[in-house]
Amino acid sequence: MTMLTMAQSLNQALRDALAADENVVIFGEDVGALGGVFRVTDGLTERFGDDRCFDTPVAEAGIVGFAIGMAMSGFRPVVEMQFDAYAYPAFEQIVSHVAKLRNRSRGAITMPMVIRMPYAGGIGGVEHHCDSSEGYYAHTPGLQVVTPATVGDAYGLLRRAIEDPDPVIFLEPKRLYFESADVELGLGEPIGKAAVRRQGRDATLVAYGPSVSVALDTARAAAEDGRFLEVIDLRSIVPFDDETVMASVRKTGRCVVIQEAQGFAGVGAEIAARVQERCFHQLRAPVLRVSGLDVPYPAPKLEKLYLSDVDRVLDSVERLQWDDVPDPRWTVSA
Repeated sequence: MTMLTMAQSLNQALRDALAADENVVIFGEDVGALGGVFRVTDGLTERFGDDRCFDTPVAEAGIVGFAIGMAMSGFRPVVEMQFDAYAYPAFEQIVSHVAKLRNRSRGAITMPMVIRMPYAGGIGGVEHHCDSSEGYYAHTPGLQVVTPATVGDAYGLLRRAIEDPDPVIFLEPKRLYFESADVELGLGEPIGKAAVRRQGRDATLVAYGPSVSVALDTARAAAEDGRFLEVIDLRSIVPFDDETVMASVRKTGRCVVIQEAQGFAGVGAEIAARVQERCFHQLRAPVLRVSGLDVPYPAPKLEKLYLSDVDRVLDSVERLQWDDVPDPRWTVSA
């Protein structure tokens, strides 16, 4: 067991991947000597040389285009978009080529590449430094979309993403970079497998990335009032773990989906639709969503008004059509 921050856990995953496979290369803006804005690549150039971890020009479309060529040539590029909203100039490369080349070539060309992005808010970032862009990538067939919520998952999911033969958008919650935990590093569950972070019986909270801690804090607060909420950490948005989510909702009969991104046409809407379609006869109340507001990401001083928080989630939990009649499935005989 080792005490690490999430940034250190990601750094160790990159170190181990570079050591395990000479075809792994890391590049992006300031990832070399500086070690990245959040120091996730700290020390990698010194350890492995500037042909394995190196800086690029400030040209996101060029960075991803270069990575596509390297992946086609047998390398496993891991590229960093310095901030989530910086990635938009590369969006055409990601959607038109990264996501489609394997399908377009009938499997002859694979894209074993990872695009790392610090994402979401909670750090008081200025314009273009905080965004929740997961919905764009989740809507694009051919991309896997992964976001860790724990220090251990940061290591395991990144190692699995680098080893995957298909492209992975790896979203790293900025607010969690310097959260620490005592962990034993390992691969853990594969991409596409959600985790039950807290057992419950009365309602299911489905969350991912930075919203998982909000869900857990909500569950602890609700328990003081006798509501026992189950918390599901998706870990990966695409592929989506229907089995774990639906099993929880069928057990509890109620569901709230939490996301930091704006609500309209977001990932939470897809989750709510899937739950409604697959668990309709077990639901005791409509599926509800808690999300950011449908406005551009606000200035730092207004960020707390935008982000989903415990109070907003608790408000939604109270709207789940509770009554005084106990659920017979959870009646315990004396």
